[in-house]
Amino acid sequence: MNRSNSLDALRGFAILAMVLSSSIAFGILPAWMYHAQTPPPYHQFKPELPGITWVDLVFPFFLFSMGAAIPLALQKKIRENTPAYKLLGHILQRFALLVFFAIFTLHTRAWVQSGTPGVTEYLVSIAAFGLLCCMFIKMKSVIPKIIAFALAIAFLFYKKIDLSRSDVIIIVLANMALFGTLIWWLTIRQPLLRLGVLPFIAAIFLSAQTPDSWGKVVYDWSPIPWAYKFYYLKYLFIIIPGTFAGEWLQMALPTGNGGDKRKWQLVAAGTLALVLINVIFLFNRQLVLNLVLNIGVGAAMLFLSRKMLSPVPSWMNYLQAGVYLLWLGLFFDCTQGGIKKDPSNYSYYFVTGGLAFLVILGFSILEYYGYCNRLIKYLAANGRNPMVAYVAGNLLLIPVMHLSGLMQVYKNMDANVWLGVLKGLLFTGIVSLITLFFVNRKWFWKT
Repeated sequence: MNRSNSLDALRGFAILAMVLSSSIAFGILPAWMYHAQTPPPYHQFKPELPGITWVDLVFPFFLFSMGAAIPLALQKKIRENTPAYKLLGHILQRFALLVFFAIFTLHTRAWVQSGTPGVTEYLVSIAAFGLLCCMFIKMKSVIPKIIAFALAIAFLFYKKIDLSRSDVIIIVLANMALFGTLIWWLTIRQPLLRLGVLPFIAAIFLSAQTPDSWGKVVYDWSPIPWAYKFYYLKYLFIIIPGTFAGEWLQMALPTGNGGDKRKWQLVAAGTLALVLINVIFLFNRQLVLNLVLNIGVGAAMLFLSRKMLSPVPSWMNYLQAGVYLLWLGLFFDCTQGGIKKDPSNYSYYFVTGGLAFLVILGFSILEYYGYCNRLIKYLAANGRNPMVAYVAGNLLLIPVMHLSGLMQVYKNMDANVWLGVLKGLLFTGIVSLITLFFVNRKWFWKT
């Protein structure tokens, strides 16, 4: 069994759900189909609104999968005794490439190039997608990569772009790749110290609320404000737990007894139940009922697993970590105005991190026992090329739709709820097909 399939499936689910959430009809669907803090019909940001929807799980699940990938990516280099300066160079290079990706992909979107984009802007977007292929696909010759970067930089200079304008999601991911990897590397043999970093980060956030404190100075300081802000480090509360999942993924596969199959199936069902319970009841703010159900289902899953043979040693770790973080996050829901994605708070980090542990556990169980193999493989394939999936819609599909005249048909699907959902499913399905086209040819975009 390819153990990384579960992680890739989690990442694939996150990236496809991200595309879906941004392509469904605007304003006419039920409130639970959008971010909880930007409800329909006007989608005005209301930070006072607590709660989460399925859309609010997308970004933390992707962050969690990024954290889990850190040990998988670097362990081989460490086992090969790669010099520290080369490892550090690799980490810094990845940060720089992601920042560049965030700037370039934003400014090559047709509607960013011009308020009234035309044929030229759409062709530039398509050309930018082609340049990204040359930049991030591994090739035998380095010449196409050099030419692609030179053309991209020339375009940015020609447009006199503002560095402070970039894709903030990718900027956050760049910061998490940098600081998450450094923290994991420095604490590789001291995992408790890795967790110990988090209270210090929390302390800076708290002290930043006090004017003239040194904590406020640390919080505000940035040598490159367009690429780094201490504010982004709050997502380490998701990334760092994710690194533990990545380490547990590398536990040796057992041989022999397959464990208590039927009981583990119940645990897998429990992971799905907890996701649904929290999305439904946290959104509707039925907090007491939600807490009771979470404690009941979580305790039942822990009790069920106590005397079970675990065919995969990591499963117990996922279950215990997931339930612990979930309960912790629900207790924090009584603070900071309730769970919120934006501005995100501790309840949000812990609840979504706990659910991410449980989802990867559910995928692992299903894969091990041969259930939903097609679905898991499909999600995993998309998860292996997330950079393609992230930009294919904006830089390739939307320009092609405009140039071909199909965009008007697409916009007409906003007429009612069912067509509005179908609109998003069709868009996401095509983006997925583009991604799978690249995966099947092993054209992986790597930083």
